[in-house]
Amino acid sequence: MIFRAKHYQTEQMVDVCCNDGKIVSVEKAGNFVPDHQAAYIAPAFFDLQINGAMGVAFSDINLDESGIRKVLSVCKLHGIESICPTIITNAHPVLIHGFNTLRKACESDPVIARAMPCFHLEGPYISNEDGPRGAHQKQHVRNPIYDEFKEYQEASGNRIKLLTLAPELPGAIDFIRKMNLEGVVVAIGHTAASPMIIREAIAAGARLSTHLGNGSHAVWPRHENYFWEQLGCDSLSASIITDGHHLPEALIKTIVRVKPFAKQIITCDASGLAGLPPGKYSMWDQEIEILSSGKVVVPGTPFLAGSGSFTDDCVAHLISLGVVSRSQAIEMATNAPRRLLQLPEIKIEAGSTANLILFDSNKDVPFRVNRVIIEGEVLNKS
Repeated sequence: MIFRAKHYQTEQMVDVCCNDGKIVSVEKAGNFVPDHQAAYIAPAFFDLQINGAMGVAFSDINLDESGIRKVLSVCKLHGIESICPTIITNAHPVLIHGFNTLRKACESDPVIARAMPCFHLEGPYISNEDGPRGAHQKQHVRNPIYDEFKEYQEASGNRIKLLTLAPELPGAIDFIRKMNLEGVVVAIGHTAASPMIIREAIAAGARLSTHLGNGSHAVWPRHENYFWEQLGCDSLSASIITDGHHLPEALIKTIVRVKPFAKQIITCDASGLAGLPPGKYSMWDQEIEILSSGKVVVPGTPFLAGSGSFTDDCVAHLISLGVVSRSQAIEMATNAPRRLLQLPEIKIEAGSTANLILFDSNKDVPFRVNRVIIEGEVLNKS
């Protein structure tokens, strides 16, 4: 299979030849007859925070393999070749069930295993305060317990590689140190911590801010707060939801301009409602509404109740703001999160896995995926 397009980094027209799931060669365009052609070619996305999609939530007690396949299928159609399935704050049996189900799916099908190289536990060790807690259920929030986490890790088959917690909780700093020793990347998120505790968490080994700017109080101290402390730390990576709903344009631009580029990661934080049409739905024991704009809210209010976007939406919105280049936005959604979790990078070069996207990008359409290639095979066409 031969794909012709401009390389997303060099802007040179190339022929990318693929065989048996791998890129065989990348040559200057013109030596072959392409099977598919588009404006640009880039690696497919990896998103480290996907909670579900199409009515399926990974944190649901009824999660099964068919639901997992449904989520992965729609993600791939949006150019997301692999994800960290994310399980959030819930009762202990629900978390055990979720990780068991994800593990068994990986063990039963190598295609699923490649699409979910590791798992993300977001909570239950987070702040119980309104604002920082976000949409997580208060009754299930609790302090970090190492033995409990080990049960989740065992259920996952040792696949939990990312853990989001609030470092101000009793025992959290020591917990962070233990996670580092076990190879689990710790992220600060859903926190009401003081700046001093944020610094302690970073010193203990925290390496990421989960969806920086979200999961916070509506009002905080002007200077001394957990947001500035995380934003100002050059060693701390930050994931941001750039869907146009979660963060205002000025804040996105500020984060992107302040953080070292290598530390910036795009996530869509897709909820179980992502991909569904506008309307009212029941999830997390409450009514949720998807507006015609795609924003997910508590009905009758402007308050967010999750994300209805996918990674390609977030890349498109960020490119439209003009604060980063096209190739930089793609890097934030592909290899930046892979490096954080020590996963192999996908590059457009011989020997790399042929997980690619063909996309359009111009003054009228900042970014639009029109073909997705997984292991050398085209999944969809525009």
